[in-house]
Amino acid sequence: MTGELPEARWHFAPLEQADFQRLEHAGYLKGLLSPLPFKGKGSLETWASQCVSLRDGLIALATQRVLPQARAYPFNLLDVHLAQQATGAGTTFLRWRNTDRSSMGVALWQRLIASPATPERLIDDLYAMERQRLVLNMQISLTHSIARQALECASKLAQAEADYLRRIHPRDGASISPTTPQEAP
Repeated sequence: MTGELPEARWHFAPLEQADFQRLEHAGYLKGLLSPLPFKGKGSLETWASQCVSLRDGLIALATQRVLPQARAYPFNLLDVHLAQQATGAGTTFLRWRNTDRSSMGVALWQRLIASPATPERLIDDLYAMERQRLVLNMQISLTHSIARQALECASKLAQAEADYLRRIHPRDGASISPTTPQEAP
């Protein structure tokens, strides 16, 4: 993959860096790989919230900037369209779908660009659209997964803290026996 797109696009303008500038950048990922990057449950929940906001911002870019172009002329004349698909997990992805909604997936896009019936002047635009779809879907998926994992870790940290506090501050004043059996005196 060269990373460069042909300049012969006429109808589709991929997102640019300026489109992402209003979204929070990855500064909050700094330190992620340190031994204890988060001070506790609250900071993880904050981080998860930032990831959810970033994910929602990416979904907004997809639905407000990419889809309107994909639904406009001349793409609206094709048998395959870019559409949004909401998931049960709360995310939205971009998918290729045929007009009667009976089929969905990248194979539709592959057939579309391979078909001699697809106007040659749209091939570069369709390629740019597919690249944009792939990257946005990956970004949405990653931010969603990170948020879910952060919340799960926050819950586990809260449970570990509760277990620890019960051990060092027993309620009834009696010592809690250790989890490993001790030998009798």
